[in-house]
Amino acid sequence: MWSEQTHRLIELACDEDLGAAGDITSALLPGGTTPATARVVPRKSGVICGLSLGAEICEVFAQRLGQRLEFTSSAGLSGRKWQDGDAVAAGACVATVGGPRAAVLAAERTVLNFLSRMSGVATLTRRFVAAAQAANPHVQVFDTRKTLPGWRELDKYAVRCGGGHNHRTGLHDAVLIKDNHLAGIPLERLAATLTEWLEQLKAPASFVEVEVDSLAQLAEVCKVPAVNIVLLDNFTPAQMQAAVAQRDAAGQRGKLALEASGGVTLETIADIAATGVERISSGALTHSAPGLDIGLDV
Repeated sequence: MWSEQTHRLIELACDEDLGAAGDITSALLPGGTTPATARVVPRKSGVICGLSLGAEICEVFAQRLGQRLEFTSSAGLSGRKWQDGDAVAAGACVATVGGPRAAVLAAERTVLNFLSRMSGVATLTRRFVAAAQAANPHVQVFDTRKTLPGWRELDKYAVRCGGGHNHRTGLHDAVLIKDNHLAGIPLERLAATLTEWLEQLKAPASFVEVEVDSLAQLAEVCKVPAVNIVLLDNFTPAQMQAAVAQRDAAGQRGKLALEASGGVTLETIADIAATGVERISSGALTHSAPGLDIGLDV
């Protein structure tokens, strides 16, 4: 399920903690080889995420320590095992880590670091999605590339677990023409320039999106059939409503999606969604998500 890059990230986390000497504290404890089972328990309610990564984390530590470690999702009150994306209450046991006591303690922080970060992103995303869809059930909430270096696969997975959607993975898989790309191009040349550029596109692209900062620019972009999405950068809700009306009047509803971005918060997302845009993107989902407090009880 996980890429080689994510596997290397786990190995790096293991190296950070164990170094060359290993867990010198747990090595002092009597009974370090005694079998133990620790419970993974959220201290606050939220959306759990990272359970599907737990076994791989424990496998990396097990190989490094030469010990057996086993990560197992626990069953909830319904009898079904907890899964990524489930809403959990504080105090619920979502998984267990089993193995020699010293090995369990050595892997503790890394397991919790991954689950806390991923669960925090999923939890915040769920809140954004709920606030947006209360005002517009059809709107979709997207992440951005504002992810921790090396963590993009995990951050974007966590967004999906929270009910959000992924924007482009990187610079390589979609075209997003932003204001810096268009610097110096006069308004009257905008449509023609975009058409010329996109005719040169050789690599496959999952979508073509153009950022605009005015209704005048939007009118020009609507003339370019190759564009799938228009990014409304820092528009006010009134301007977004006008953009929706302008797009529809141009006969582009269902052909050209409008995406609101810039300064999106939990306090403003409902007003943005109510304007009728199809998409809302926010870097806050990944760059401002507090970790979910999760503990390991031995």
